Amino acid sequence: MENTVVKERLFSPYQVFIIAVLSFLQFTVILDFMVLSPLGEQLMKELDISPSQFGIVVSAYALSAGASGLLAAGFADKFDRKKLLLFFYIGFIIGTLLCGLAPDYNSLLIARIVTGVFGGVIGSISFAIITDLFPLQTRGRVMGFVQMAFAASQILGIPIGLYLANKMGWHSPFLLIVGVSLFAGLFIFVYMKPVNAHLQLQTVKNPLEHLFKTVSKPRYLQAFAATALLATGGFMMMPFGTAFSVNNLGVTREDLPMIFSITGLFSIVTGPLIGFFSDKIGKYTIFVIGSVWSIVMVLVYTHQDVIPLDGDYV
Repeated sequence: MENTVVKERLFSPYQVFIIAVLSFLQFTVILDFMVLSPLGEQLMKELDISPSQFGIVVSAYALSAGASGLLAAGFADKFDRKKLLLFFYIGFIIGTLLCGLAPDYNSLLIARIVTGVFGGVIGSISFAIITDLFPLQTRGRVMGFVQMAFAASQILGIPIGLYLANKMGWHSPFLLIVGVSLFAGLFIFVYMKPVNAHLQLQTVKNPLEHLFKTVSKPRYLQAFAATALLATGGFMMMPFGTAFSVNNLGVTREDLPMIFSITGLFSIVTGPLIGFFSDKIGKYTIFVIGSVWSIVMVLVYTHQDVIPLDGDYV
């Protein structure tokens, strides 16, 4: 009888489910934030608002998300992560629905604040769940797969959202996100098991004391500062990506879905690869390489001349 070697699975079926459901959840949250940027050129015209007002709408999400994250930091570890995730995800769905029903600029601004308060914390809860359920040596790959949601939103969500916005108005992408998000929330509610093992490790009872102990550690502050700077740098450019492409690069509005699709296609391939190599050669090394490459590409992108896709220079 031949000897057979059974290779141990890298992930259990339940872990695969967690990766899938968190990826899909991140897809809806990221799409809600990112779809506003492609809609920027259309929104500024239809709502008759200035670029600075549109910037305030985008910033409202980020600022409210930052404030919510800071307030949640003290007590987030006091609850079952599944319940915490559902609470904030339901709030996110309500905020997105308000965006889809907003009749004017002020209503949209309030809706973005509500969405940011809830949606801005979901990413950190998802990563906390990954930390609880996956060992350190596989987390890079897991986060690489989950971060594929960025690429998926560009390949699927944003082109579809732009198409709907061009055909049915700028409200329709937000209503689509609400419908899709309800399915994700249902799967989490029914199939995800409680994530509460961390509750047995609690040593600090006071939320404010817990927050103070967290922010008083220099290594944590370095990580927080790096994350904040990365987000600030990226989101200084992203909200005006479509306006820049249309008005500065000469790209037509009809070509925008293809641009986002191609960008997402490359991201969906490189995301898991980056996660794999971060587990193999070191997360910090990959971070440095990615940062240097990003600096180069930002310089290239922001110094381009008029380059319409049809080659018809004006």
